[in-house]
Amino acid sequence: MRIKTIELSKTYEKKSRALENLSIDVNMNGIFSIIGRNGAGKTTFVRILSTELLPTSGSGYINDKDVIDQAEEVRQEIAVVPQEARPLPWLTPLQTVSSYLMWRGYSYREAKEKGKEALRELGLEDKEGEKSRKLSGGQKRKLMVATVISSEAPIVFLDEPTTGLDYLSRKELWQLLSRMKKDRLIILTTHYLEEAEILGDQIMILDHGKLVDMGNIEDLRAKVKLPYVLKVFSEDFKLEDNELQVHPVSERETFVYGSASKIYGLVPYLVTKKMKFTVEEASLSNIFEQYLGNGEEVEENEKEDS
Repeated sequence: MRIKTIELSKTYEKKSRALENLSIDVNMNGIFSIIGRNGAGKTTFVRILSTELLPTSGSGYINDKDVIDQAEEVRQEIAVVPQEARPLPWLTPLQTVSSYLMWRGYSYREAKEKGKEALRELGLEDKEGEKSRKLSGGQKRKLMVATVISSEAPIVFLDEPTTGLDYLSRKELWQLLSRMKKDRLIILTTHYLEEAEILGDQIMILDHGKLVDMGNIEDLRAKVKLPYVLKVFSEDFKLEDNELQVHPVSERETFVYGSASKIYGLVPYLVTKKMKFTVEEASLSNIFEQYLGNGEEVEENEKEDS
């Protein structure tokens, strides 16, 4: 499965560019995670490639089909859960999923069977006959994900699908997406960096509409200057070294970012002082901070100019 963009740009009226000359080529089965701060361009990227929004310039392709000139053909190969998607309140979950599948060309019987299966996979089988207006916010998000899971679309766009879900529900969805990815390409935008790291076979970092970097977690970790994190649990730890970054988290906890040699060089001192510590490879959160700085929360809810 393949998505490709060439110099893709989008400028909204009276606003700065949401995407600027973005060129990528992703050819794989798996999960393609997209992260960035609020306004980075993630939702705009999804809307253009899913044929919902026209770019200002440049090109986009889904399995080598042009998203502008061959939009109808592209729509046959994709399924989308937009960020703002909500089920119709007067339909039941089963009616929501089965009507979506019939719109895609399935028979009533096939749609109902596939709908029941998708709802079961997401733990909504006991809600299939209730009106959607009675569902919680998290259950409504699960229902929207169930619609695309039930389809056989080879490329699926999920724009912040776990927003509103509690941690256990998110983990259930992670497991489901991990099973799904073997046969399709899933484009996932998220403001949970842990989620992007756990699920992403490839990760793209956007900032102000521009590509910052792209690769798997090992690729990204190899590119940053400080790929290791030392976590020291002590009230008395102090350190001055220009080749290390020291981030006090609290009075009893300090994070130190550095190279392997620098970090492991501190271990004998910590052992001598009987300080508790751990050494880990940099997480995506650490990597993100090194690329973009320790600023605002990564993501809230993107609007049209995101």
